Amino acid sequence: MAVNIAGLVVLVAFYLLILVIGILATRCFRVKDQHVSVVEASLVAGRSLRGVVSIFTMIATTVGGGYINGTAESVATSGLVWTLAPLGIFLGLNLGGLVYAKRMREKKYITMLDPIQKSFGQLATLLVYAASLWGDLFWTAAILSALGTSLSVIANVPLVIAVCVSAGVTVLYTVIGNMVAVAYTDVAQLALIFIGLVGSVPFVLTNNHVASIETTKDKWLGSLDLESSFTWVDLLLAMTFGTIPWQAYFQRVLSVRGPNQAVLLSVVGAFGAVVFAVPSILIGAAAVSADWSNTSIGYSPLSPNHSEASLVLPLVLKEFTPPIVSYLGLGAISAAVMSSMDSSILGSSAMFTHNIYNGIIHKKASDTELMVVQRLAVVCVGLIATAISLSVPVIYGLFILAADIVYVIILPQVDLRHFPSSARQCFWICCWLCGWSFLRFGAGEPTIGLEPFIPFSVWDPMYGQSFPFRTVAMLCSALTIVAVSEGVLVLHQLRCNKRNCHVIPPSQASWQTREGEEANAFLDQDMALLDKANTLDQDIILLDKMNTAPGS
Repeated sequence: MAVNIAGLVVLVAFYLLILVIGILATRCFRVKDQHVSVVEASLVAGRSLRGVVSIFTMIATTVGGGYINGTAESVATSGLVWTLAPLGIFLGLNLGGLVYAKRMREKKYITMLDPIQKSFGQLATLLVYAASLWGDLFWTAAILSALGTSLSVIANVPLVIAVCVSAGVTVLYTVIGNMVAVAYTDVAQLALIFIGLVGSVPFVLTNNHVASIETTKDKWLGSLDLESSFTWVDLLLAMTFGTIPWQAYFQRVLSVRGPNQAVLLSVVGAFGAVVFAVPSILIGAAAVSADWSNTSIGYSPLSPNHSEASLVLPLVLKEFTPPIVSYLGLGAISAAVMSSMDSSILGSSAMFTHNIYNGIIHKKASDTELMVVQRLAVVCVGLIATAISLSVPVIYGLFILAADIVYVIILPQVDLRHFPSSARQCFWICCWLCGWSFLRFGAGEPTIGLEPFIPFSVWDPMYGQSFPFRTVAMLCSALTIVAVSEGVLVLHQLRCNKRNCHVIPPSQASWQTREGEEANAFLDQDMALLDKANTLDQDIILLDKMNTAPGS
């Protein structure tokens, strides 16, 4: 089919608008605080974001391409009761704001890895970064793939061209302006999402081929029985707590002017995310109520014979709205994808630059060197995500695993850092082995054909486990760290008692101030003293042997 010229013109104009806004924001925005480093100004906008810009960038980051497309798909296929993303993100952002945001902002961290690096060391930092990078890459690849498919449906744009152009524009303005450009383009992108989706809903609901959604509410509302309630709770908990430990979220929390603003940002962003879910919910309900036999495709994308449920939103826009409205809706989808992609690639590159390169590889790097590394990291992450989106056929399943890593592995680290135990980096590996490698992989994943080897419950080849394995794995991860670390401390105390030395328990040392580094320092000093005592005892025994030897 020929490319739709009108749709292509609208998309080109949209991309140029976003690019110009990103460049202008970089030139016009200046950090007034002279004590802010170049890296801090780049990665967290000099902690100068305020008001509407900070709120819009938080909402835009949450309301991504996967959010609006996935919500419509979930309502159409599983029902509103199983569409847990809006509710989970609402609860997660509120919880993040009330519990985590203020503490992180008070400490003036630059990334979410900073407290983990200080408490658990370099190895733990590398492992957490690997998990976060995996999640960001597959999340970005998944939404890029969805965008390419949407563009091909509405405007007949080839998928490869759509993905590459969208990724290229996003990487370009992110490289130029970093957090400042991302924040200000998010404002424009969120406005386009609102105009495109809200403007299309009246046309969809009043179309002659779409019945009243009231008549089909039993289908699109869905149902929940007792047998599946455990899975529902597990998914809701994973969605709620899995919303928090993402660099894209904390980067916005750390970019505002103060701790109170960080809390307000999260709470207002939570309500904004719910509001922006409403158009997608209505479009999903309309897809269930529509007569697809009178459309250009001639069949329902929800039918078992056609696995096109992921295209519900773009197909509804194409078939049941005027062309210009569908193009605006396509612009909304593109804006949502770009607002998520720029957050992901900036977050991953920021953690690499600040925590991996400057924190481990080259601790004395200059600001100029770090900025070069930052820009190269943005380009590399963008290229890898684009390549994955064009080559991996099961991106969604891989992203599910990546999201589970965040919930099962990273969340306990964030919690144990802000509500600390005496965990240290060697015990962190036990968390990985127990929580992820064993329990999570043991549950299997039907979307990528991974069979389970732990019989949690009856395995369904289509839906997977009905047991809340994610939450169980997350709790086991946290308990493993605490149990192993406390056990080692007890053994160390017993050794020290034999030498009449004293170990100051971390729980009595400085956890009240939430600074675990001092407790670790006490433990290191005791270990050193114990080693010296052992060496001294060996010297005394050797001298005794020499004195008692014949002829001495």
